[in-house]
Amino acid sequence: MPPNTTASSGQKPGKSGRKKGRKARLFLIVLVLAIIGGIAFGAYWSVSTVRASFPQTKGSIKLDGLSGPVNVKRDGNGIPQVYASSDEDLFMAQGFVQAQDRFYEMDVRRHMTSGRLSEMFGKGQVKNDEFLRTLGWNRVAQKEYDTKLSASTKKYLQAYAKGVNAYLKGKDGKDISLEYAALGFSNDYTPQQWTPVDSVAWLKAMAWDLRGNMQDEIDRSLMTSRLGPKQIADLYPEYPYSRNKAIVQEGAYDSVTGTYARTGTASGASSTAGTGLTGNTEAPAGFQSQLAGLYDVLDKVPTAVGVNGNGIGSNSWVVSGSHTITGKPLLANDPHLSASLPSVWYQMGLHCTALSAKCQYDVAGYTFAGMPGVVIGHNQDIAWGMTNSGVDVTDLYLEKITGEGYEYDGKVRPFSTRKETIKVAGGASKTIVVRSTEDGMPLLSDRDDELVKVGKKATVDAGAPDRGDGYAIALRWTALDPGNSMDAVFEMDKASDWTEFRKASTSFDVPSQNLVYADTEGNIGYQLPGRIPTRAEGDDGSLPSPGWESKYRWTGYIKQSALPYEYNPKRGYIVTANQAVVDKDKYPYTLTTDWGYGTRSQRINDLIESKINGGGKISTDDMRQMQLDNSSEIAKLIVPKLLKIDVADPDVRQAQKLLEGWDYTQDSDSAAAAYFNATWRNILKLAFGNKLPKELRVKGQCLNVDRVDTTGPADADQKVRECGERDADQAQPDGGDRWFEVVRKIINDEKNDWWQLPKTRTQKATDTRDELFGRALRDARWELTAKLGKDIDTWSWGRLHRLFLKNQTLGTEGPRFLQYMLNRGPWKLGGGEATVNATGWNAAGGYGVVWVPSMRMVVNLGDLDKSKWINLSGASGHAYSAHYTDQTDLWAKGELLPWAFSGKAVDKRTSDTLVLEP
Repeated sequence: MPPNTTASSGQKPGKSGRKKGRKARLFLIVLVLAIIGGIAFGAYWSVSTVRASFPQTKGSIKLDGLSGPVNVKRDGNGIPQVYASSDEDLFMAQGFVQAQDRFYEMDVRRHMTSGRLSEMFGKGQVKNDEFLRTLGWNRVAQKEYDTKLSASTKKYLQAYAKGVNAYLKGKDGKDISLEYAALGFSNDYTPQQWTPVDSVAWLKAMAWDLRGNMQDEIDRSLMTSRLGPKQIADLYPEYPYSRNKAIVQEGAYDSVTGTYARTGTASGASSTAGTGLTGNTEAPAGFQSQLAGLYDVLDKVPTAVGVNGNGIGSNSWVVSGSHTITGKPLLANDPHLSASLPSVWYQMGLHCTALSAKCQYDVAGYTFAGMPGVVIGHNQDIAWGMTNSGVDVTDLYLEKITGEGYEYDGKVRPFSTRKETIKVAGGASKTIVVRSTEDGMPLLSDRDDELVKVGKKATVDAGAPDRGDGYAIALRWTALDPGNSMDAVFEMDKASDWTEFRKASTSFDVPSQNLVYADTEGNIGYQLPGRIPTRAEGDDGSLPSPGWESKYRWTGYIKQSALPYEYNPKRGYIVTANQAVVDKDKYPYTLTTDWGYGTRSQRINDLIESKINGGGKISTDDMRQMQLDNSSEIAKLIVPKLLKIDVADPDVRQAQKLLEGWDYTQDSDSAAAAYFNATWRNILKLAFGNKLPKELRVKGQCLNVDRVDTTGPADADQKVRECGERDADQAQPDGGDRWFEVVRKIINDEKNDWWQLPKTRTQKATDTRDELFGRALRDARWELTAKLGKDIDTWSWGRLHRLFLKNQTLGTEGPRFLQYMLNRGPWKLGGGEATVNATGWNAAGGYGVVWVPSMRMVVNLGDLDKSKWINLSGASGHAYSAHYTDQTDLWAKGELLPWAFSGKAVDKRTSDTLVLEP
């Protein structure tokens, strides 16, 4: 990989700008020399090829369709603030400007959402396209546009598309981005016109990555092949309500009115509790292999914003003016998503020159390139942040196939079918048939040949219908129903108070997000939005359900007025970090059985309370410092016990001494953090990982295990070589806060079965916790010796915990020279898993960073111009632009950029002004 090539640029143009220019020129020189040397498919790329796609940021450009001039003011980091005199001009300009900086990213996104990646990248993407066509995101988006969205939303989407197409007019691929120049060597792909549905479909991709507990549903079923019900329950403990506070702490569901009220009468126990497969805590035999095949398909689907639904988290909290230096609220947000280049976010301001019925927006924040409006940010009156709620909006169903139909309540019903033709660059088109149940559930198992074979052999309980031609797997998901989420974006962008904000949230169908709110009047609030299903009694959605009985279908949706919220709570702050939304005793509906376990949220609560109880007032910089908190909560639990273990080996003892006096902070230069995390990884591997079925373990990790399906006489000593099947960043145990809770539950049970390991050729058996911990200390010492060297003085967490930013298409699968051109890194990071500074890593697979705070912001409602923000990369998607990764060094250091909002403040920071003229 190339070295870190970023440069800080929080300054005005001057020396730093000239340094950036020199770096850019140096890259271009290296590029040209490499090309002359015969790289790049034997073709010659000139400097002009690289620069051809750089956007014009000064002077003027005429755009057909504008009703008046639009000013685009970019600061020293290339972040645009757009000024227009009508809503349509504003969103048309947004489309044009985003296309200038990010069109290749936008184009890849729309090909993903429509299942057309093969048109760009050839036959290697056909399987992905088959699965995406089966889900039918683009079809649902079209229905939303045709039947659900408001007239004003359609108007804005059309204006946005007009702006994108104005940018594309008259341009060849090489004029748009370097990646198109590369694609031009292998196929004749030409970008097509942008449509409003292209924008709407992006919300489906976002919802897919934030879809809730579908992964846990699969994993629990897969575990039944090797673990019993009690063991699985051990690995999915109850949420610790008494220790880690829920988001909503005041008010309750009012059983009389059927609404959530700031004060109310709790209705008692949840109305939906059960195991999914009723009367059977074990998935049907053969179903494990079916689910493993499904997992393999899911895992290969390109991520939109997250890590395929795993490990997704975020922090957002708000503190009222009674606890702040300014006397007005402060609101912080940092969504934790996959690291990508360019960043999934695009910073931008959208300003009407004068607010009126004709022009209603004055908003700034984080947008998605390819979608109009601002997703997270603030306007002149309010600010809002988002974290993933994790509510359960997906269910898998096992369907009994008979002939051309499926069994439902004792009758055979026909499938709804449609044909989809996938065009393939450089190859022949492929036609597939998509089958769905009458209530719109697509058969995911049709997209994998192995699933079809296993489905024909699957066995189930005696009470299940006869096997017939086999079983299939269908998906029920709220995002496959047309909704109004695009309306919600525009409504929130112009909301002026809590009432309007809550009204806007009712349109936010999917993905269901925790919405955190503050306004300039001093109010703070929280709202859970979304279309959240209710299930029949006995079904909590935690396991796949029998599709042949109607009693397992969803029974309806929770009323918007019944969804939990808070407004100006007495404690004066609200924290959301993927923990439980509300205490289960205060709410009658099961929102999910798979909350995050609240490690980050409780740490944030503790940090706020410590400041308040100490008599201090919280500042903008205090909020920033909280975002950077690197404290390891699991280390606080385990290290005292590790230090009591008598270690005989002097080298291991030398490493153990690193933990003495350690403050549990995971800074990038900490040797203690490196050794603890290696020990934690080995504890998990020994106690749990080696006992999980192959479908959950790391691909290529092979173990000798007891044979399960023997065809001859039972033989307890019979072993079979079994290798893991999951990618390293998706395997279990991943080390997240669920595993914190698993270990916490058994930490004082020194002879718990999980601590016991059998004797092997090279290792003694372990019978107690301390014996296993001692082995983990040894294994960690020698693992780090191999990775970092024997001298512990050279160890550091950052050497293990590195971030690489990769272009998500050609940067991962393109020719090596092209990867070198498009990718950046590494950066040595602090933080860690389930830490407030959540630089996530997967303990089963290694130490590399797999998700990050994708942006950070702190909004000051007392003076919006004193707000701060940062992005993971930069504004530009052009690999050799000065703004490709110009924010990454600052981001890695935990610094924030000034966030100008008022006209005067924006003018002061403006470097380039472009006028778009009718």
